[in-house]
Amino acid sequence: MAIQRAPVGRFDPDGAGDPEGSVFGLPWSEAHSSVVLLPVPWEPTVSYGRGTAKGPEAIRHASPQLDLFDSSLAELGLAQPWQWGIHMRDEQPWVQQLDARASALARPIIEVGGQLGDDAALRAALAQVDECSAQLDAWVTRQVSALLQADKIVGVVGGDHSVSLGAIEAHATRWPGLGVLHIDAHADLRVAYEGFNRSHASVMGNVLERAHGVARLVQVGVRDLSATEHARSCGDPRVTTFLDAPMRQRMMAGTGFAQIVDEVIDTLPEHVYISFDIDGLDPSLCPSTGTPVPGGLSFVEAQALLLAVARSGRTVVGFDLVEVAPSGRADAEWDANVGARILYRLCGVALASQGARDIPPST
Repeated sequence: MAIQRAPVGRFDPDGAGDPEGSVFGLPWSEAHSSVVLLPVPWEPTVSYGRGTAKGPEAIRHASPQLDLFDSSLAELGLAQPWQWGIHMRDEQPWVQQLDARASALARPIIEVGGQLGDDAALRAALAQVDECSAQLDAWVTRQVSALLQADKIVGVVGGDHSVSLGAIEAHATRWPGLGVLHIDAHADLRVAYEGFNRSHASVMGNVLERAHGVARLVQVGVRDLSATEHARSCGDPRVTTFLDAPMRQRMMAGTGFAQIVDEVIDTLPEHVYISFDIDGLDPSLCPSTGTPVPGGLSFVEAQALLLAVARSGRTVVGFDLVEVAPSGRADAEWDANVGARILYRLCGVALASQGARDIPPST
């Protein structure tokens, strides 16, 4: 992959970001950016709180107020990832329309918890939702594959976690033997949930079945899973799950978080895709996400984990950030603010892992 520096021109990184610009208030087009973010406003199968389809726009709206100097990445020589160009595409009306259609079909199924019985209408609706989800996955795969072919680093911004499948499939085709670092409160290893084969709650199960180039799935922060998911995690040699409770017990007994991070990193292969569900964080950092769970990573811990991947010498070939949902209250951007900061760190570690370094002002 050939990253490229952006034409800095008269852009002032110390000034206020341009709210009319792209993400983080940056002025560059897709052509002038090394990182391209694909927004996927999608949430038909969400099973509790809604709103994550509005996540990409909320993150984009909140992002210009971030300072663009990342002091933690300075140790890797890339405190200013913005210099290499980051661009977020506009949302596609086709995706918004498909989401609206699939969500309307899914709602009565979710209301009965997927217990369809002999209801022919609900069974027909379920089949249509699965078909819509398959269309969405295929579209994401095509978009991501084309961007990878154009030598872009690609980040998908959801939407619910099901949007990750198409992106991971595209990356696993490009980099066979891929490792997926999955940060989440949930294992997402179900075969299906509430009847939906491509549910947000079964995305990693689908990755293991459909993304044939994935060699490793490493999960961090998981604290909500079924017995079947636990058995699958323990029984599949491709999967390593760092459950939150045992991790916290070790830390209370004196094991440093840095040691646990080293253990996480040691399980990953050379090429890594990061799938970051915002509910992997402590829910005080993402109170509006659809399925919040007590516990989870602190912001500092999550940032340190991401930094450690780049520090290890592994290559972050792509990533996604999902399940960020705006609060719905006027002038309340906390969830989007946190999401935007995680997104900037994801962009930075991907760039740093691929050799990007700060560009002196004189060059």
